[in-house]
Amino acid sequence: LTEGNYTYITQKCWDYFVDLMRNVTTAELCEWKVISRPYSELQGCLEFWADNLNYSYPNALAEQYIFQSHHRYFHNCTLEHPVYFDPPEDVLLAMIIAPICLIPFLVTLVIWRSKDGKAQA
Repeated sequence: LTEGNYTYITQKCWDYFVDLMRNVTTAELCEWKVISRPYSELQGCLEFWADNLNYSYPNALAEQYIFQSHHRYFHNCTLEHPVYFDPPEDVLLAMIIAPICLIPFLVTLVIWRSKDGKAQA
């Protein structure tokens, strides 16, 4: 019964969060001073009702709602220190193969130029 109650109440916490987020413009989605209240309300609501119903916190359902909030609203926010991702496979392949192909060409060029230098002496 407690789990069913918590499931119902967490949905209400989520609905309230979504309602608060309606007031946040797209440009403001990554500004902590703007989103901190709705985010804290969601987290506080999930934690309060877990404690009130003697349900463990953090728990899988609460984490699911927190994850859902990040996925839905904050996935385009960047950190202060940018996170670097691998380039697409075709670009990565070109970056690997280009220097490898260049090495034999440069070796050939050096040998050819050194032979050419001896002939002039």
